[in-house]
Amino acid sequence: MGKIVIDPVTRIEGHLKVECIVENGEVKEARTVGNLFRGFEIILRGRDPRDAQVITQRICGVCPQSHGIAATLNLDSAFGIADKIPDNGRIIRNLIQGAHIAQDHILHFYHLTALDYVNVADVARYEGNDSQLNSVKDFIARGELGPFLPRYEGDYRLSPEVNQQAVAHYVKALEIRRVGHEAVAIFSGKIPHSVGVVPGGVTSVPTVDNIMAYIWKIKILQDFIDDVYIPDVLAVAGAYLDYAEIGVGCKNLLAYGSFDLDGSSPDYTKRERLFKQGTVGADLKPGEVDTNKITEYVRHSWYEDSTSGKHPSQGETKPQYGKKDAYSWTKAPRYDGKVYEVGPLARVAVTYAKGDPVMKEMVNGALSKLKASPSALFSVLGRHLARALSAKFIADSLEGWALQLKPGEPAYVEYEIPDEATGMGLTDAARGALGHWIEIKDKKIANYQCVVPTTWNVGPMDDKGQHGPIEQALIGTKVKDEKNPFEIVRIIRSFDPCLACSIHVVTPKGRDLGQFRVV
Repeated sequence: MGKIVIDPVTRIEGHLKVECIVENGEVKEARTVGNLFRGFEIILRGRDPRDAQVITQRICGVCPQSHGIAATLNLDSAFGIADKIPDNGRIIRNLIQGAHIAQDHILHFYHLTALDYVNVADVARYEGNDSQLNSVKDFIARGELGPFLPRYEGDYRLSPEVNQQAVAHYVKALEIRRVGHEAVAIFSGKIPHSVGVVPGGVTSVPTVDNIMAYIWKIKILQDFIDDVYIPDVLAVAGAYLDYAEIGVGCKNLLAYGSFDLDGSSPDYTKRERLFKQGTVGADLKPGEVDTNKITEYVRHSWYEDSTSGKHPSQGETKPQYGKKDAYSWTKAPRYDGKVYEVGPLARVAVTYAKGDPVMKEMVNGALSKLKASPSALFSVLGRHLARALSAKFIADSLEGWALQLKPGEPAYVEYEIPDEATGMGLTDAARGALGHWIEIKDKKIANYQCVVPTTWNVGPMDDKGQHGPIEQALIGTKVKDEKNPFEIVRIIRSFDPCLACSIHVVTPKGRDLGQFRVV
């Protein structure tokens, strides 16, 4: 029996440590360890409620737009204006979040994950006129292999030509992501940490010029997703079909839905959204979301036990580092007492299970090309495929939404901050179900809690000893070489964890809290 420790896991956001006990080449036990505490919920106490939309975006530089949306929906709810946002405001929020998530999915596949499957060494043998590939070839010749190395070396199966093409697409994806960011900034003012989304609507107003500028950039994004991203994902999937049965996980999926198509209901779980709200299990039968069933457990987290098992609206952030049996700064969220995975797979599966015709056609078409059944979605490959289809589903909707904007009509509604109120904001960020909860007293924030996607996925065991989703996905995995555990990082990266979001140790005096070995 041996122990594999990866600390930190690279090509993700934030500091994640993974410990696996391996016996006879199989993972028997796994722990995901969040190594950072920041205390955003503590920072927000006593502040003007409107500060939440600004401060929570600083939780993460990768997905600030979704935190801004969740915080704003939360404040709309608390201020009693959730069903009063003008259509222009609702649509522009969708345009900001949509372009951001689409480019975020491109970031994940090309710049965080593809190197697990693409053999960059094949570029050294490239003989052609592609300037980008020749630039990469020159770097390799000089021994300058960053950002491609260091890494664990996998069982590379793609042909040299496909590997070379994938590296060229890696470079091209950087440009496409820039275009996506520019589209976001048209209506949000800047990126990251935009100023465009605020309680009551948005700060920008639609004009013919900014509508057309946005659509032009979105068409570039669409073309890349259709002609490059999805074909590359299918090429990788075709070569690694065994990963359709690896990293399965808990098989319970939860999505809050995202992109409001109608803002008439103050209850976000009842709104008509592009991605549907709900749950599904292994049978892909859909269920509804009841937010009262959400709880967070901390028996194995570095928080006081008195905070365990509470609903987020009553949640508390009381750190207790070094607590017996604890091993992570992440809490363990549960839905109806069970372990649930969130993310692109969850929102695609829920939307598929609820019968959306466009989603059903996309999913069935992709599975048909791979000669796979819907059960293959619960896997490493399923997560990558769902993320690519999610990007297409969003990008294909953005132009139509932009054309629904009405120049000259309002995008914002006035409001007053109540003396006392509670609120809840729900959306699906790039990495999954994102919820913000607020309690207001004397016009100030009395309590604020965020339950973010990676908290759901990376969380440790709960009070009942149930492993979190990534831990479950790792247990049972076959590891060929304990000194080169590429199978483990492939599973982890399929979830696209963002530890910056999920663990909210830094000291004001700058004291070193730990040293990390990059592998």
